[in-house]
Amino acid sequence: MSGIHINVFYLFIIRAVNPKFDYNSAGTLLHMALASTIKSNPRLKKLVIWLISSEGGIRPRWWVRNFVNPFYHKKGKNTTIFRRARVDTMPFTPFELGNNVTIEDFSFINNGMGPVKIGNWSFIGAANVIIGPVTIGDHIMTAQNVVMSGLNHGFDNVRTAFRYQPCTTNEIVIGDGCWIGANVVITAGVKVGKYVVIAAGSVVTKDVPEYSIVAGNPARLIKQFNHETQQWERVSP
Repeated sequence: MSGIHINVFYLFIIRAVNPKFDYNSAGTLLHMALASTIKSNPRLKKLVIWLISSEGGIRPRWWVRNFVNPFYHKKGKNTTIFRRARVDTMPFTPFELGNNVTIEDFSFINNGMGPVKIGNWSFIGAANVIIGPVTIGDHIMTAQNVVMSGLNHGFDNVRTAFRYQPCTTNEIVIGDGCWIGANVVITAGVKVGKYVVIAAGSVVTKDVPEYSIVAGNPARLIKQFNHETQQWERVSP
């Protein structure tokens, strides 16, 4: 976890112990001091992380998923998460599902480094990977094996393995009504407009305008919808 998320993590522990905790009260200084004490004590820090997470802080423990997350996360009506989907969401970062959302088996969702929000009537296909920060609009349809990651690992220091270097985040935003084909990769920071079709196998590294079709690696604009003719029209290279 980054330093910012460690601080929020400890504040969550304090809030869990004291539900009436007011972040804006004078008592906040005392609670922050306690959080600082936990952070500065390696043994205590290790214990706290072990209490709420497993596998090195990656996955929330069963009791967190079932008895803590429901009080912090928002889940709309008629939402279905298939049994084999892996939703590794921590309570200290927002996770929101709208109404009538479906998340199919073998999908993986993680909000450890940023919020994940999925709008109403959106369908997340099998084996998708969604790593926050990611905001998905209403009426979205994704096929199989789509990857949306708002997270990047650092690689500036060639003397340290990349997995141990600081991470950066940049929010991915998917507009309403989009159709995302199988095996698509959408990289951090990309903004996709509403009613966009992303062809199967595309790697999207730049923003996509609304009412358009993109394809390829890297994805490029191939068609746009003409509202006057009511037709999809090919875009010149």
